[in-house]
Amino acid sequence: MENFPVIDLSKLDGEERKPTMEKIEDAFENWGFFELVNHGISHDLLDTVERYTKEHYRKCMEQRFKEMVASKGLEAVQSEISDLDWESTFFLRHLPDSNMAEIPDLEEDYRKLMKEFALELEKLAEQLLDLLCENLGLEKGYLKRAFYGSKGPNFGTKVS
Repeated sequence: MENFPVIDLSKLDGEERKPTMEKIEDAFENWGFFELVNHGISHDLLDTVERYTKEHYRKCMEQRFKEMVASKGLEAVQSEISDLDWESTFFLRHLPDSNMAEIPDLEEDYRKLMKEFALELEKLAEQLLDLLCENLGLEKGYLKRAFYGSKGPNFGTKVS
């Protein structure tokens, strides 16, 4: 079986640009997804987001999840339950208007961290949109404008 595409963004500068752009094109046309490496978001930031997310879950969501399982009498169920969402998530909307103030129990440090993370993700998304424009023969910024909407781009993070 063929491995799904891994795109190394550091190869866009220099002689490996053309094959990297071809790999991006193939990923979009034939896979619909890909993994990005060397994307410019620091490992320290990613590790900190992961750590804060796990801490938030432990402090604020784990007990609620256990209570929900207990209330449904599912503690001893061994078979697959198809109508229960076993994933604890919440959605942080960053643009056009942030909803972070509306999410209960988010500590201020976590809010600041997620704002920083969102800025980095937004830059990366814009870079990817420009690469898509280049692959499609469109002027730079075309896709960003196309998805901008009347209030600006819609952008958020599903936190799990």
